[in-house]
Amino acid sequence: MFNRFERVVAGRYLRARRGERFVSIIAIFSLIGIALGVATLIIVMAVMNGFRADLMGRVLGLNGDLNIFSAGHSITNYQDDVVAIREVKNVTRVTPMTEGTVLIDAGNYSTGGVVRGILPSDLRDLHALSDNITDGKLDDFKGDDAIAIGTTLAARAGLSVGSKLTVVSLNGRATPFGNMPRVKAYHVVMIFDAGVNDYDTSVVLMPMEASQRYLMMPGAVSLIQVATRDPLEVTPVTRAIAQRLDDPRLRVMDWTQSNNAFLGALTVQQNVMFLILTLIILVAAFNVISSMIMMVKDKTRDIAVLRTLGASRGAVMRIFLMCGASVGVSGTLIGFGIGVVFCLNIERIQHGVEHLTHTSLFNPEFYYLEHLPAKLIWSQVIEVMVMALALSFVATLYPSWRAAKTDPIEALRHE
Repeated sequence: MFNRFERVVAGRYLRARRGERFVSIIAIFSLIGIALGVATLIIVMAVMNGFRADLMGRVLGLNGDLNIFSAGHSITNYQDDVVAIREVKNVTRVTPMTEGTVLIDAGNYSTGGVVRGILPSDLRDLHALSDNITDGKLDDFKGDDAIAIGTTLAARAGLSVGSKLTVVSLNGRATPFGNMPRVKAYHVVMIFDAGVNDYDTSVVLMPMEASQRYLMMPGAVSLIQVATRDPLEVTPVTRAIAQRLDDPRLRVMDWTQSNNAFLGALTVQQNVMFLILTLIILVAAFNVISSMIMMVKDKTRDIAVLRTLGASRGAVMRIFLMCGASVGVSGTLIGFGIGVVFCLNIERIQHGVEHLTHTSLFNPEFYYLEHLPAKLIWSQVIEVMVMALALSFVATLYPSWRAAKTDPIEALRHE
């Protein structure tokens, strides 16, 4: 498409001579603007993807891809439902649980929370917790007075393995004097780190039989958690499970229904950030237009000489297209390199900033994450690069067309 003559002339025009520095400086700033825009867009999209994947992994790992519950009632004869659900295709884990709202009292510290009862074998399969035990042993999670708590609750209440805490439930036995709360003391046998501050603060775990006695739910559970092979393909599994359940009171709700507002807000935020950061590249493209127009004005005499020597309008247009496109391509490639290197080393950069400033960038008490995740989706990276190249190319069309339309007679007459 571009012959050697056009490439040589375009390369000569990109190298500034004395008296032409100003045009080259504008071109350099255009290149820097495109590079920063591409790098920023790649980094922000990767961080948003990483945050979304990290959040989904933690929340779904703890709460399941879908839940079965009976509104206002406990689920009796749940063993048959568990067997039926396990036969559904793409189901990887089925975990029946009891659940109740309680007051947790550790002497000098009290807080509201949720007690969940789970079988020790099911807890072992719940890798979001069983793989993140910071103190104690999973084998000790048994008996009537065993309880497991999160790291944040342990730190705030000053608890460790072997400590005692009291659990108070308002759902007690009815007496002539009113409803009496149920109060029972438990020994901490295990401390876990779920990676979600709300969970580590307010959720305590009991063995299934102990929780059923405490919550007065003999032989029943509150809900059934289900994990699937692919959370993004949870809808067909939800339909299949709903068809297998015989009890009309049972409801099936997957994560797209229970967390749709939150995850929808993340999607909207990601799209808005993409549009806003695209403006950086758009502004840099306008800088390309201005630098190219100035170059055409500066090279008017040269264009007239080239046309007089036999260069066609198409050749002149291609020369200036190469000048502008080289700025866009160079800026895009530099931005791609900066963005990818930054994303691949983002945790090191975070630790370095924290070390220099002696602060924690992401306090787990306020954020859902303790570190800055980044997930590069190469289709998005390619999309950003194609968009930057397209904007840069479009920005060179008008100045190149104006250069090709230059009348050599008029140009030489005025020069």
